[in-house]
Amino acid sequence: MKVIAFAASSSKESINKQLVTYAANLIENAEVEVLDLNDYELPLFSVDKEKELGQPALAKAFLDKLGSADALVISFAEHNGNYSAAWKNLFDWCSRIEQKIFQKKPTVLLSTSPGERGGATVMEIAINSLPRFAADIKGSLSVPSFYENFDTENGRVINTELDKKLHETVNQLT
Repeated sequence: MKVIAFAASSSKESINKQLVTYAANLIENAEVEVLDLNDYELPLFSVDKEKELGQPALAKAFLDKLGSADALVISFAEHNGNYSAAWKNLFDWCSRIEQKIFQKKPTVLLSTSPGERGGATVMEIAINSLPRFAADIKGSLSVPSFYENFDTENGRVINTELDKKLHETVNQLT
């Protein structure tokens, strides 16, 4: 099984990228590719920019990556209770090329933050909106208090209960 994973964040030190990398690699017998949104940076979307640029190659490349997967694992950063600007912009460009961005792929949604809610607000937005863009959501998990529950040096969840829930969540893809 080929799994494409990414954090919906452009931070070079993204805690969501750390989480999604760990989570995707829990899937047994999977070939995992972790994407970096910085590799798909595009101008701020607008209809005027779309008329000027057409369909950017980077947006097409991102859609192709999603299309090459058997399953997706996405971890959402929460910025002021919503998606990060980097993710929203890439999403907007891609949706103009292919409205069904997620191409009916089995998908696990994650989120984390330093706070107690673990990005629960952005998770709720994703759960409610991604199916309209052809995400076949199989499971979701918000990981609270990232720095208390994740060992950044070893790249793994250290809270036993959360780790068990994470294993159960990603195993819904198999």
